[in-house]
Amino acid sequence: MSSITFAQRVTATPDTLINVIEGESVLLNLQSEKYFGLDEIGTSMWQALTNSESIEHAFATLRDEYDVDETRLRQDLTELVEKLAAHGLVELT
Repeated sequence: MSSITFAQRVTATPDTLINVIEGESVLLNLQSEKYFGLDEIGTSMWQALTNSESIEHAFATLRDEYDVDETRLRQDLTELVEKLAAHGLVELT
């Protein structure tokens, strides 16, 4: 079970570099020197997550932007945040 709550805020770590090219993103963890790619939807989720005061606010933004089932969106956001955190690209507060 995930320890992530939608009240948490997602911020990029100081060791994360991001480059957006034609709507898709490449993230680099400077510590591990490993890359992580995001497609257009993933990039939109990244931007919502890192520009919102909480995961819940990012969820509301994305729900309004896309025609998606709310349960599916919550699941997708949780999975993305878990992967980003596991790769050392974000911190949760």
